[in-house]
Amino acid sequence: MRKPELAAAIAESTGLSKTKANEVLTALTDEITRAVSDGNAVQLIGFGTFETRRRNERTGKNPQTGEAIKIPASNYVAFKAGKALKEAVN
Repeated sequence: MRKPELAAAIAESTGLSKTKANEVLTALTDEITRAVSDGNAVQLIGFGTFETRRRNERTGKNPQTGEAIKIPASNYVAFKAGKALKEAVN
């Protein structure tokens, strides 16, 4: 499901217009992005948690030459599914 399809589904289930549902969806993703980029976790009870994690510097391998390379440390976004989402999937 892509963003326009999700916005249409939200509009149908809430009675909002598609435009308003798209604005709400955009605001939600923008706020999650802002909070996670500031280092805060976003916890949606029953759905899951978005958080920033740190990946340390490590040694990798160039697949073309086999040469060892250093991969720099970086931050990444992790999502941990909540209990209700896990149960819905299973």
